[in-house]
Amino acid sequence: MNVVPKLIIDNPELLLYMDGKLHITVLGGIKLTGFDRLKVTLKMVCGGNTNKAFRHNLDLYNSVQAEHLIEKSAEALDVAAAELAKVISRLTTALEDYRSERLEAMKPKQAEKKQLTEAERKIALQYLKAPGLLGRTRQAISASGIVGEEVNSLIAYLIYTSRKRNTPLHLMCLGPSGTGKTWLQERVSELIPEEDKLEITMLSMNAFYYFGKDELKNKLLLIEDMDGADNVLYPLRELQSKRRISKTVTLKDSKGNLKTVTLNVEGPVCVSGCTTREQLYEDNANRCILLYTDDSPEQDKKIMDYQRRQSAGLLDHQAERNVREQLKNVQRLLQPVGVKNPFATYLQLPEAIFKPRRTMLLLLLFTETITFYHQYQRELQTDTTTGEQYVETTIEDIEVAFSLLETTLLKKSDELNDACRSFFEKLKAWLRQNDSETFYSKEVRPVFRLSPSSLSRYLYELERMGYIKIARGSRYKGFEYKVQSWDDLETLTNDAHEMMENILIEIRKVNHSSPGVAQSPDGLHNTQKTSKKTAVAQQQ
Repeated sequence: MNVVPKLIIDNPELLLYMDGKLHITVLGGIKLTGFDRLKVTLKMVCGGNTNKAFRHNLDLYNSVQAEHLIEKSAEALDVAAAELAKVISRLTTALEDYRSERLEAMKPKQAEKKQLTEAERKIALQYLKAPGLLGRTRQAISASGIVGEEVNSLIAYLIYTSRKRNTPLHLMCLGPSGTGKTWLQERVSELIPEEDKLEITMLSMNAFYYFGKDELKNKLLLIEDMDGADNVLYPLRELQSKRRISKTVTLKDSKGNLKTVTLNVEGPVCVSGCTTREQLYEDNANRCILLYTDDSPEQDKKIMDYQRRQSAGLLDHQAERNVREQLKNVQRLLQPVGVKNPFATYLQLPEAIFKPRRTMLLLLLFTETITFYHQYQRELQTDTTTGEQYVETTIEDIEVAFSLLETTLLKKSDELNDACRSFFEKLKAWLRQNDSETFYSKEVRPVFRLSPSSLSRYLYELERMGYIKIARGSRYKGFEYKVQSWDDLETLTNDAHEMMENILIEIRKVNHSSPGVAQSPDGLHNTQKTSKKTAVAQQQ
């Protein structure tokens, strides 16, 4: 009875090939790279006689070495050379198949795009067409298991939605350690379809250049901690700004000649990351909308209450999963249409904002993303000159954008970082409560439970910026500080509010009529071509 040859691969470092009475062990396994060679170290035994084993290492693709192996092993094991040649040939084929299977298994599995059923599509379409879309989305996000962070989670969801556009937004979650930055990013990303996102913990220096050309296109790239992407900050910035990266490398061809090959990776890609160190990643942060996590006592209470109810088994996790799946289906139904903002020329930024060029671009893109999310509630128009299909921004979109990004715009206007500003506002409130204008650091530290290093850093920054000054004292007995600026944040906030209100008033004066929604019964937009004459007539 003939025994079918078998390659046992339970241990990749110790492969066992059984062919009749011959047992061949591949010591150390095989290298998966380099298809032009198959170097192995073999231990050959015949009939289970381990005392009479033959060991040899060679490249099975080298005919001279293979013939030498057959000759020597046949002599040592008392096996016919012709029979041994057939065994070595079958072993080579088995190892080739094994290597191919291993390489195929190591390839990253692309999540298959889910095909919506008619019922799922109908529900998602009704969701997108019903009034109050953003309000219902905000409620759904909370119902999906995200505790608190109502505004931040909605902003993050809209930013992640922008991945479908040619000019996506980017997000950076900031805050002290343990305030839920990664948790917020992770939970909001669960509302995005698996096939549209890529989660990364750490990247090597050249990792981005070896993705497939279109592998990152219109994907959401989630970086758990920016420290893990420290080696790729430059290509990451280029992906954000130029929406493509390239690298030229030198390779050897089959004849050993050197040649240059250019590796191209196309975007656009939506990047989201978390860090505690905003200033360290300033160049990347400038390209992002910044979200500062809520570390208030009220948020702590909400989180702890959720944890207690979860431990007590009082949460309906199935309902949360259903909501997440519904929002994923909503995302799958969004189409890559263009957006035009007829009110863009009226938008302004507070003069106090740092780096206004990039901030203005972020505001415009965020407003367009809100319009994009409402695409099933807007008329789809076609530019007769370019053939581009687009929807138009409304005044309501701008109002929502201002409302959601109010905190972000204020942060970009503030010369103090978020942690220092938070401390300064708490300090002023404490001084007002105690009817005092001066304080010692030794008085403040136990009140706010700060480490000496953190307190020193905040005081140094505030003194350097002129928000406080040393009234008297010495470094031996301690300094007494006096607050110089009491209402700087209120002034900044009021100026921003006034400017936004003036912009909205100016926009409302514009006589811009917006036609009703034009959609076919199946939910697809009716394409209506708008000529230049028609557009002019509408404005008149």
